[in-house]
Amino acid sequence: MTVIKINAITVAAESGDELAHRFAARAGAVDDQDGFEGFELLKPTDDRTTWLVVTRWRDEAAFQAWVNSPAFGHGHRSQAERDGGPAPKPVGVNSELWSYEIAGGSTAQ
Repeated sequence: MTVIKINAITVAAESGDELAHRFAARAGAVDDQDGFEGFELLKPTDDRTTWLVVTRWRDEAAFQAWVNSPAFGHGHRSQAERDGGPAPKPVGVNSELWSYEIAGGSTAQ
């Protein structure tokens, strides 16, 4: 059964564009992981400062395999770090991981 993992990242109001830039720089890094089904970065459209990173996985085991893989650490390093430089300052001030499974819904035709 598909599981949904949502990383709710709170950023300073002026840091949202930097968060989006950092995600764009590593786009596709998880695409080839076994059991990975999709990813979205959701930007708030109101005065909130919490962005949502939504990933879908075949099952909990596939998600855990990715978290425990070398690809996870590599994918969460910046380009500067991969090039041997220092890590950039974090843009997130808080982060929570939420876990869900699909309990219902519909599809548009």
